[in-house]
Amino acid sequence: MSINRISIYHLETLLWIERLGTFSAAAERLNTTQPAVSARMRELEQRIGATLFRRDGRGMALTPAGRKLVRDCAPLLRDMEQALLGSGGFGEASGVVRIGAGEIAAASCLPSFVAELKADMPNVGLEIEIDLTANLIQQLLTGRTDLAFAAGPIAHPALKTSPIGEVELVWLASPAVATAFAGGTAMLPVWSLASHSPIHGRMREAIAASRIAQKSLNLCNNARTMIDIARAGGGIGIFPRPMVRHEVESGALVEIAAMPALAPVEFNVAMRVADTEPVLTQIFDRAAQLDLAEPPG
Repeated sequence: MSINRISIYHLETLLWIERLGTFSAAAERLNTTQPAVSARMRELEQRIGATLFRRDGRGMALTPAGRKLVRDCAPLLRDMEQALLGSGGFGEASGVVRIGAGEIAAASCLPSFVAELKADMPNVGLEIEIDLTANLIQQLLTGRTDLAFAAGPIAHPALKTSPIGEVELVWLASPAVATAFAGGTAMLPVWSLASHSPIHGRMREAIAASRIAQKSLNLCNNARTMIDIARAGGGIGIFPRPMVRHEVESGALVEIAAMPALAPVEFNVAMRVADTEPVLTQIFDRAAQLDLAEPPG
């Protein structure tokens, strides 16, 4: 066995393959190519004198020797990372962390959170993607995202989560539309987030319980656009309060009285259980302290 010819990147690559399940996912996470990942694993097998992978259908699976190497090396790499961070602190941390967020989180707590994170970890590159909750969870499970801020409860054995508060939903319209509605004007347009939003169901239930005609229902998959439509007098909408704070304070939108109550929406931050990198764990712990109900600082 040629231990002196085994590099940290060989073992790091092996661990990411085990965590994410495929060579291609590990390559994307390590910002390299699948042929490069395959070459690293061939080198590792040659240098330790053992077969680490076997073909499993169209994919590859770890052999018992591969699983043992992962089990033995994962704590060593984690301890080494912690030792290095202990010397320089998180201010010296580096790497790339991919953060996924829903539109509501992105418009409320995320900007100040990211700004503070960059101030404390200037050498850590952040890649932020705004998407729907269902897509965020899938990206998290496949390793395309490291951390996700998502709406609704999250229950998956491969993920650990922490609640970051609830967001209130409110009925709003422009002053002119609100006045027309109070006067009993029929067929005013009403707007809801589209069916793939986790908030859509409770919006539909509240609309059904209101005195708004069902055929006036309109859907939009972007809350910011929906807010702009309401500001322009395009109808009544149901909106997350953190996203409309400025519009309400300025009087551009006003609350509609005597409408069915809307249950708040729960939000969580999530990461994979298998990810034990100190930097990622530190970022998750910081995110877990957020409260979406509080105005951004």
